[in-house]
Amino acid sequence: MKKLMMFCLVVSMFSACSSSDNNEDPVVVDDTVDDAVDDTVDDGPSGVIPLTDIEMMDLVQEETFKYFWDFAQSESGAAKERYIPSNPTQDQNVVTTGGSGFGLMAILVGIERGYVSRSEAVARLNTILTFFETADRFHGAWPHWINGTNGNVIPFSDLDDGGDLVETAFLVQGLICVKEYFKEGSLEEIALADKADVLWKGVEWDWYTKGENALYWHWSPNNDFAINLKLTGYNETMISYVLAAASPEYPIDQVAYTAGWASNGAIVSSNSQYGFPLILNHSGAQQSGGPLFFSHYSFLGLNPTSLSDQYGNYWDVAVNHTKINRQYCIANPLNFEDYGPDCWGLTASYSRDPEDGSLTYSAHAPNNDKGVISPTAAISSIPYTPMESLDAMHYFYQNNEELLGPAGFYDAFSPEFGYWVAEAYLAIDQGPQIIMIENYRSGLLWDLFMQNTDVQNGLTSLGFSY
Repeated sequence: MKKLMMFCLVVSMFSACSSSDNNEDPVVVDDTVDDAVDDTVDDGPSGVIPLTDIEMMDLVQEETFKYFWDFAQSESGAAKERYIPSNPTQDQNVVTTGGSGFGLMAILVGIERGYVSRSEAVARLNTILTFFETADRFHGAWPHWINGTNGNVIPFSDLDDGGDLVETAFLVQGLICVKEYFKEGSLEEIALADKADVLWKGVEWDWYTKGENALYWHWSPNNDFAINLKLTGYNETMISYVLAAASPEYPIDQVAYTAGWASNGAIVSSNSQYGFPLILNHSGAQQSGGPLFFSHYSFLGLNPTSLSDQYGNYWDVAVNHTKINRQYCIANPLNFEDYGPDCWGLTASYSRDPEDGSLTYSAHAPNNDKGVISPTAAISSIPYTPMESLDAMHYFYQNNEELLGPAGFYDAFSPEFGYWVAEAYLAIDQGPQIIMIENYRSGLLWDLFMQNTDVQNGLTSLGFSY
């Protein structure tokens, strides 16, 4: 289902909210941000003790951290694709490459927030990195799914049994943060930092251009580039181009970014929704914006607050994307139950099968609204819409008997259908929550990633201001 999450989502998308000032200043992320949030509480439903905003962020981060620590794959220490509490053995050895990158970043948050000790984290991170050191790679790129017991590729589909460049980019984002966090530590920590650095620098990004001016998602020794999926924005694949340009040994040229990601300028959009300009064309959703993960995954490490190029300002892109998504839920054109200022957030997640109410998967967005809210959508948008995201967290918590499980808020729910809840988790939905809350509170992952000299060189080579 995970690749249904990324591959089928992207295939379908390639083929087929507040009223505040759009020019507001970016949120200032520093150690004092907790002092700036609203520390009052509102009366909640009977039996639910309200939390302050700080307590809410603490709760979401600590509970979500458990996904990557308590429920990691037992042998590799890496992130499982999914965790279903009612059936914990389901896919228990399916490791997700991208979700494991998010997990690396979550463990750094765990150190900073005191969930685990530094020594415990170093031991776990060494286990994870050793696993990826010996796992199957394809011209340096890892596959989407890996067997956590032996490191062998688990095919996602008949053609997708090799390298997955986008999943690899998500992992690399985490590896770079690990490198920067430990590079001046103890001898053991410096060795860990060096291991992370060697791992990411082994990715042959230029191989995945096929000799053209673009990056391609998949390559397999059995099927070559048969899937033939070009990375074209605006979507979650932007980080792949930044990292490819940053590679000291296998870099791409700027023209691959301008011709591939930006389609020679065709990425620029003049469309607006609810008074908010989209700025860039969203893949498969050019009128109202795509699922919110488009503005999450690339920006877990890559800091959008001052990031711009010839096509747009990426802070404005992400903020407007989020506000359009929220405002759509407020407008609620399909009249779904409970949608509104506090109950909002459409993104890719588990979903409800309309035939029998069972778990399925969908890339929820304004142009694909199934009455299903995904908590990760609003929570992970907290740097862009702080108060609105906190309002959503308070709503989720007021319904915690239904929505809060052993690893944070469950993946999705629908008040429309008798408060149906997807009592399950996906790594790439849990990870952005703890990471983006931390970026809002302290800027930790943004600071680590952006201080890396290779990343800086890559951004400069692509023509970014940052």
